[in-house]
Amino acid sequence: MEYIYAAMILHSADKDINEENVKSIIEAAGIEADDARIKALIAALEDVDIEEAMATTAMAAAPAAAAETAPAAAEEVAEEEEEEEEEASEEEAAAGLGALFG
Repeated sequence: MEYIYAAMILHSADKDINEENVKSIIEAAGIEADDARIKALIAALEDVDIEEAMATTAMAAAPAAAAETAPAAAEEVAEEEEEEEEEASEEEAAAGLGALFG
């Protein structure tokens, strides 16, 4: 993953994504650079439009994030409804007792 991050950093900085630059970033992060992995990354990115790939990933991440928060929101609503039902049943019980001793 570090190698992909290095490529993204270079892309964001408008630098060439080449073996030398990727290796520099990896080593600057304190990681021992693997030349074979760097070559594989460069070869894999040759025909990739990084800007498009990043935009597509960002679009795919938004619905996923929404899906993760939806169950939590539904759970919160259910808890609030339970609390309201408990309050209502307590009030009914108090009214019933009042009628008995009223």
